[in-house]
Amino acid sequence: MLIGYRTTIRTSTRATPYLLVYENEAVIPAEVEIPSLRIIQEAALSNKEWVHARYEQFMLIDEKRMAIVCHGQLYQHRMVRAFNKKVRTRAFEVGQLVLKQIFPHQEEYKGKFAPNWQGPYIVLKVLSGGALILSEMDGTEWTKPINSDAVKRYYV
Repeated sequence: MLIGYRTTIRTSTRATPYLLVYENEAVIPAEVEIPSLRIIQEAALSNKEWVHARYEQFMLIDEKRMAIVCHGQLYQHRMVRAFNKKVRTRAFEVGQLVLKQIFPHQEEYKGKFAPNWQGPYIVLKVLSGGALILSEMDGTEWTKPINSDAVKRYYV
């Protein structure tokens, strides 16, 4: 099963993991029993021709790797673009009321039957990157910023 994984061409790199690690395509056991065209061509070479072919392959490794890196970057760009199509930006303004999400690792977490949100809080500052500085309703300011993914607007 592992050889199947290592010898399958990945969409993200357009190469096999085996090729990326060992700089050579793997020969699967079935190709030893039933020779493929690639195996037959290699078997017909003399030692000098085989060494020359390996040297040419070795010289082309950098080109292959650069092509794989370029393809990987294009693939990542496509994935980011597809993901960002579905992302909805949420803009908060100073003075808005928000609720803060209670995560399971926090002290305020009381179990699955307790509320998931606490607040309301007032937005004091909107920082770059989607971070917010909140304050309690009585005016005490939080020292640590919170990510805007962990808050939602509170409508009165």
